[in-house]
Amino acid sequence: MKLTTKGRYAVTAMLDLALHFDKGAVTLADIARRQGISLSYLEQLFAKLRRGGLVDSVRGPGGGYNLAVPPSKITVAEIIVAINENIDATRCGGEKNCHGDQACLTHQLWEDLSVRIYEFLHGITLADLVSKPQVQQVASRQESRVPATITR
Repeated sequence: MKLTTKGRYAVTAMLDLALHFDKGAVTLADIARRQGISLSYLEQLFAKLRRGGLVDSVRGPGGGYNLAVPPSKITVAEIIVAINENIDATRCGGEKNCHGDQACLTHQLWEDLSVRIYEFLHGITLADLVSKPQVQQVASRQESRVPATITR
């Protein structure tokens, strides 16, 4: 499994939303500033996250994005799958054609690893991450360093 920048950014942005879950809609501009992610990249990710039913958009003044369900109901695996990332450690993408037109000698090993990775990520919710002291420390530092966008 290769977790790309797209997957890392999606999880980071969703964690940012989870940290602000009870504070109303969060603008992508605020997430971009706090997390150092390009606004245009976030727009692409959030279109996929919205289609995946993980976020809702709010239009107008005070608009932005909210989690569609509580942080305790969203797993890291769901985020990665929603943005079309692949949780697959096999070389063949699970097609079993990694050695010519058949499975390679280690195909089952990598397939088993893929299952374990998915299970691991499916067992971690955004609420689990929010409750970690290290996450709270970083979030506090980010909030004090970067002022929020003022909307009227």
